[in-house]
Amino acid sequence: MPLGDLATPRCVVGARQVYKKLLMGELEKVFLARDADPSLVQPILIEAQRQSLTVEWADSMKLLGRACAVQCKAAAAGIRKA
Repeated sequence: MPLGDLATPRCVVGARQVYKKLLMGELEKVFLARDADPSLVQPILIEAQRQSLTVEWADSMKLLGRACAVQCKAAAAGIRKA
């Protein structure tokens, strides 16, 4: 699980922000936490699969938040296109 990919200024954190950017076609990769509420991550997962984007899974929201360099848990994160 290459969470090190999130150490970039192109990182988007949070389910709402990721979903917005995903709908706008601005993401190239999506990260989801396994322990996140399914009602948060399911729409993101469906849209990412529809767009044929790579979806990586983090073991927990805590790990995903830490990988994004934020001090709170994160259900979803993404990397914007260059």
